Amino acid sequence: MQEILNKSGFICDMDGVIYRGSRVLPGVPEFINWLKETGKEFLFLTNSPERTPQELSMKLARMGLDVSADHFYTSAMATAEFLHSQAPGCTAYVIGEPSLTKAMYDMEIYMNDVNPDYVVLGETRTYCFEKIEKAIELVNKGAKLIGANPDHIGVTEKGVMPATGSLIAPIEIATGKKAYFVGKPNPLMLRSGLKRLGCHGSEIAFIGDRMDTDIIAGIESNIDTVLVLSGVTAREDIDNFPYRPKYILNGICDLAGAVSVQE
Repeated sequence: MQEILNKSGFICDMDGVIYRGSRVLPGVPEFINWLKETGKEFLFLTNSPERTPQELSMKLARMGLDVSADHFYTSAMATAEFLHSQAPGCTAYVIGEPSLTKAMYDMEIYMNDVNPDYVVLGETRTYCFEKIEKAIELVNKGAKLIGANPDHIGVTEKGVMPATGSLIAPIEIATGKKAYFVGKPNPLMLRSGLKRLGCHGSEIAFIGDRMDTDIIAGIESNIDTVLVLSGVTAREDIDNFPYRPKYILNGICDLAGAVSVQE
């Protein structure tokens, strides 16, 4: 446990690590206070492109957690930064929530539904046949297909809902073109988050609850991984994968308990 606490910084997944639904998980307030008091660098990483950092900050505030917007990094931001690095000044046809469009504008990527360089898709509740049809037309004309994340489902308070991977599948099937996904498990997103912290990979611990996105992304980024069992992964699930996390904890509560003993 001390090896983890001695890290200079932490990158944490959110759902299943910090909260579940609208409920903060045990030990999280104490852990966040410790991060602030000790001057640790930290970043909350989410594969969801549906909220801006400001909105995520407000969401945590409603749960009683004070975390400023600069401590969040989303797949929408990672996608916009990736496109900017590939083709500065490019244009895109975007299917997604306003947060995804805002991330594009922030990187000077503007909307184009005639001859865009990219078709970009993220989770959205405004998905419709007209948008699918338009996306297929533009990809067939040469636009490159980009997904904010490859997740097929997301777990919400209403149950299981389709995520980006499911929403983009009809476009892939109809065009015969495979999308490039920026979010986890692509290590690109985690490495971009690492740059934001200004830390070397050896100084960071990445805390996540999913073997198939969080842990593999950490391993491929050469960052020490911490799997918490407070989310979707149970201890018996770990052996189903050909790789392992460096550390396994019941949850952030284990770290909070170690901090309390340390003090």
